[in-house]
Amino acid sequence: MCVALLTYADLSARLDISREAARSLARRRHLPRSRSEDGKALVRVDFAELRYTPRLRRVRRADPIDASLAKIEAIKIQAFKAEVARLEAVATAYRAVFERERERADRLAVELTQAAAETTAANAWAARLEDEVAVLQAGRRAGGTIAGQAALRLGHLAAAIVQADRAARR
Repeated sequence: MCVALLTYADLSARLDISREAARSLARRRHLPRSRSEDGKALVRVDFAELRYTPRLRRVRRADPIDASLAKIEAIKIQAFKAEVARLEAVATAYRAVFERERERADRLAVELTQAAAETTAANAWAARLEDEVAVLQAGRRAGGTIAGQAALRLGHLAAAIVQADRAARR
């Protein structure tokens, strides 16, 4: 006769069952119990008399609610993936529009810079022409008649116009 004092944890390890199953077995078989010094329950077990074979665990059928919830989750995941793909396509289209508009803005900035430079050159040219006109209107220059000075001024003015035209073509 092999009698042993075991805790529920030891009994469950020896019989390869859960701790709760060992406790339930001790109650069903009316095995004598006592307390150890540390307060744990001890069960007196005679392994020669104890013939216990654990039952095979029954496989539970899948709960139909869980199965339908899993299907719903799978459908939701597919819908979310489709939405993400759609949003990525929209973002790609917006990115292309953004790039096109940025290139257009860069071209316009270059054109604006060129127009500003041309405006500055035209303003300087207009100021120089106004000075020439003012000198012609004053008509006073040392060492010559008014007609001679006008002809000289007119020649300078024509040369300046030709020079400015050549500079604008470059």
